[in-house]
Amino acid sequence: MRKNNTSLSRAKSYKEIGEFWDTHDLADYWDRTKEVSFEVDIESEITYYAVEKSLSERLQIIAQKRGISADTLINLWVQEKLQEQKF
Repeated sequence: MRKNNTSLSRAKSYKEIGEFWDTHDLADYWDRTKEVSFEVDIESEITYYAVEKSLSERLQIIAQKRGISADTLINLWVQEKLQEQKF
């Protein structure tokens, strides 16, 4: 997050932003917004793989300790292993 406050909520953290918007309505601030543009990658694909329950439980614990999702942890580990492979 940037060092300065967000423009509408004046929040200093993502948690404060969430708390602000939990109690405020964007319609009240619409005149203070500006148009933005962004691109969405609609070609991304997710493939699911079966994981044994005991492995899944261990993954969840490790990911939670690292503060990331189990999906992210799995992707990081698979990337590491694939980089080790010589094709």
